[in-house]
Amino acid sequence: MKLRSPDRTALRGLAAATRKPSDMRRSLGVETATRRWLIGGVLPLWLGAGLADWYRHKQTHIETTAGPRESMIHALMMTEAGVPVALGLFCEVNAGVLATCAGALGVHSATAYWDVSYAEQRRRVTPVEQHIHSLLEVVPLMATGFLATLYWDQARTLVGGDGKPDFRVRLKRRDPLSGKTRLALLGAMGLFGALPYAEEMIRCLRARPTLKAQPPADVPPTPTLAIPADPVTTRTGA
Repeated sequence: MKLRSPDRTALRGLAAATRKPSDMRRSLGVETATRRWLIGGVLPLWLGAGLADWYRHKQTHIETTAGPRESMIHALMMTEAGVPVALGLFCEVNAGVLATCAGALGVHSATAYWDVSYAEQRRRVTPVEQHIHSLLEVVPLMATGFLATLYWDQARTLVGGDGKPDFRVRLKRRDPLSGKTRLALLGAMGLFGALPYAEEMIRCLRARPTLKAQPPADVPPTPTLAIPADPVTTRTGA
């Protein structure tokens, strides 16, 4: 039987020194505990924050303020986060999957900045929504970090560690998750992630059937995020 990286690491640690039974159980259970936290903690937190964000958009009438352009940005961010999740669920996690997760994390952060910089000039982004955005940015970072920890040998190859990085895309040969669990996860992502934002896009397109940027409001609805002009520079014209 071929042992996976976390198993080999745990066994090497056990062979290096005599440990108490509680230490042995803790070492061998790290992978299981990390996977459970990813599925039972990180993913629900991300879906819950996304659902709360959708509700805040609805309360601030996104369809008549920022319009379909902002909803399109939201769909783009969902895709950027969904691709690494799908790879992690169905494919062998190797250097290629980890690199994709890291790349998607960087692109997601840049898109989130684009989202807020566009929205704040067209609708009010409340402090509550700003905190929701914080969660939506931090949770993918948590997931990527946990995944890199689970497959540390693959992560090390990306930064010049032992071995050659493997970028091949392969379906999982031995999946610890049952088929029902994977279907439940995909169903939750569709119900609490994709469906609300599809509704948002339809609602926005009905109100304004164009993806072009809407003109900014005469008075910025979110002055707390705007940087005021320097009065000295304004007077001197520098």
